[in-house]
Amino acid sequence: MRLHRNLCFAVIDGLHLIFNEGEYADKVIQQLLKRDKRWGSRDRSFIAETVYSIVRYKRLYSEIANVKAPFTRDDLWRLFAVWATLKGIRLPDWKYFIDTPTRKIKGRFDELSKIRKFRESIPDWIDELGVKEIGESEWTKEITKQNEQADVILRVNTLKTNKKDLRLKLQSEDIETEFLSDYPSALRLTERANVFKTEAFKNGWFEVQDASSQLVADLLDVQPGMKVVDSCAGAGGKTLHLASLMQNKGQIIAMDIYESKLKKLKVRARRNGVHNIDMKVIDSTKPIKKLYGKADRLLIDAPCSGLGVLRRNPDAKWKLQPEFVENIIKTQFEILEQYSKMVKPGGKMVYATCSILPSENQKQVDKFLTSEAGKAFTFVKEKKVLAHKSGFDGFYMALLEKNKDN
Repeated sequence: MRLHRNLCFAVIDGLHLIFNEGEYADKVIQQLLKRDKRWGSRDRSFIAETVYSIVRYKRLYSEIANVKAPFTRDDLWRLFAVWATLKGIRLPDWKYFIDTPTRKIKGRFDELSKIRKFRESIPDWIDELGVKEIGESEWTKEITKQNEQADVILRVNTLKTNKKDLRLKLQSEDIETEFLSDYPSALRLTERANVFKTEAFKNGWFEVQDASSQLVADLLDVQPGMKVVDSCAGAGGKTLHLASLMQNKGQIIAMDIYESKLKKLKVRARRNGVHNIDMKVIDSTKPIKKLYGKADRLLIDAPCSGLGVLRRNPDAKWKLQPEFVENIIKTQFEILEQYSKMVKPGGKMVYATCSILPSENQKQVDKFLTSEAGKAFTFVKEKKVLAHKSGFDGFYMALLEKNKDN
């Protein structure tokens, strides 16, 4: 592979924004890809994949290059040189690469690869937490999988089409997909492509949604005509899935503390042809209290550490702090206690996270069931999804049913 100067400069600029300015990797890459209209799909792929790869292995590459954050521009070029050397890419004779110790880089890589926290490039505290919560063997496999590039998975919008027709439509736009057994609405891209430019996407035939995430709405067991609350809706991926399962009949109340996210959901709902969603900003306890005892179904897709989706958000492991995890566990329990009151007697609730930590998952459910609010509920079933076993994102979901006499 021959390195092109303007593409490499884009990578360095992106790394500066992510590592030194604290910006989110996905947003930075979106900006970078708009920089030059002449760039083709290969150029864009190079920028996105190189930035993600260096972000993913920041700790390992920093150790090899002997540089520390905050990184100077020269430091970032050193990280780039480590990445290129380990990929077997010949470095051009640019000033940034003068005296790059190629042999030393490979030797250091071999040496550091024997230690998990360097090999998988994770902070000490996350490594210790993973071992403590899910055990040495499972954690080693899981964090290795979380460093792989995630597949692109689509969820067919059954309000507008079906899986077979969507596949044919994408095929006509030179995008090949395959069905996934055990995931009724999912299609996997056989090769990465920009699906957002397709006519099928513009017409609302699908949403990009990981296969594990698609299990959540299915577990809630919604029916057309029900009153369903999605209490932490965000930009609405699961809300839209619920709408298609309900065939646009009944009412979905999509709630979130961020109005900006609900505005994105509004745009997506219009594209999807969904018209049974009411949006409510949680700006006080009032919107929750007004719904006490009224929901046939409640989805709590709780805020969490996100340790099940590091493949998609590799920069999250550098932003995450131990205090955040401690605080989010408290928040999750408060949400469970308060929001569960929206479920009517005989109704059902799903508590879900994109975390793999038992402290955020089954331990929260166990604690809730012994609380005053939780005594009204019966545990039905749960799904624990690990990336190294499923091939998809790490997730947890539990189905609870409210007793009819409560």
